[in-house]
Amino acid sequence: MAMTIHVDIVSAEEEIFSGTAEMVYAPAIMGEVGIAPRHTQMLTPLKAGEVRLQTAGKEEQFFYVSGGMLEVQPHVVTVLADTAIRARDIDEAAALEAKKRAEKALTDKSGKMDFAKAQAELAEAVAQLRTIEHLRKMGKH
Repeated sequence: MAMTIHVDIVSAEEEIFSGTAEMVYAPAIMGEVGIAPRHTQMLTPLKAGEVRLQTAGKEEQFFYVSGGMLEVQPHVVTVLADTAIRARDIDEAAALEAKKRAEKALTDKSGKMDFAKAQAELAEAVAQLRTIEHLRKMGKH
């Protein structure tokens, strides 16, 4: 039997996942990190992207997070996300529309839209679309 680590993925609104995994992959600010059971303690900010859990039997579960914090203890991993969504629940049409709006705002020279906000919205929409794309490649969407 493989060693496991307890994982909690929590958004500002609700708990998205609570269970065990053999491996956790998360989009840390400095790059993707892989967390195995008994990993050293760590606290790091997350950027928008995909959190992957490798559960028993090598099954993978995918989640989108818009950013937040990753806390690692030897037997518990906690993802505290601003927004967290199971990958299969992402609304692709809404993500595409948000991407278009953000791209339009970035090209708007009138100054009506905050450039940093538009960049953040674009990054979030692109991260959601990448998560959907990855799920499709795995044949799970």
